[in-house]
Amino acid sequence: MKKSKPATKPAAKPAAKPAAKPAAKSAKSASLKTRPPRPPLPSLSSLPPLPSLPPLLPIVCRVLDEKKAEDLRVLYVGDKSSITDFLVIATGTSEPHLRALRVELEKAIDASGARIIGMDTGEARSGWLVVDTFDVMIHVFTQETRKHYSLEKLWNDAKEISLDEVFGKAKAKKKVAPARTKPAAKKKR
Repeated sequence: MKKSKPATKPAAKPAAKPAAKPAAKSAKSASLKTRPPRPPLPSLSSLPPLPSLPPLLPIVCRVLDEKKAEDLRVLYVGDKSSITDFLVIATGTSEPHLRALRVELEKAIDASGARIIGMDTGEARSGWLVVDTFDVMIHVFTQETRKHYSLEKLWNDAKEISLDEVFGKAKAKKKVAPARTKPAAKKKR
């Protein structure tokens, strides 16, 4: 019978000493000073094309336009926001005008078959109405409230969509062929 040798554990390696903290701070601050400048932000013209416009967008814009909402603007924020793709911003002339716009928006959205996810009419006399339909979020303000919150400045990097594009007028401007005329009828003798 062979005698087995007792198992021995390998000797533990000595632990490495941690680096001195003051040296790490100075190396870090030195790297911050030599960091290269950030590249410039891309211009809006170099961004990818917009997705197709949701069918509700022209409906909402038409209602606001027909009911005399002022300074109507449409912003594409889909690449910057996780909650909506389009913001519609408009101005009502007074609190009763805001209420009338809300009622007409509700009717048009319901008639289109779209669903209103949320609506905040604010407190009485807040001057701000919000209607959320998921893809399109509508903000209607009184003039003073719009100036105070200035959503356009908040979303200044968003792409503005012209109303002509929303209503399809930009695509409709094709050359129209001249109308055909019938040849003149021959006179009988």
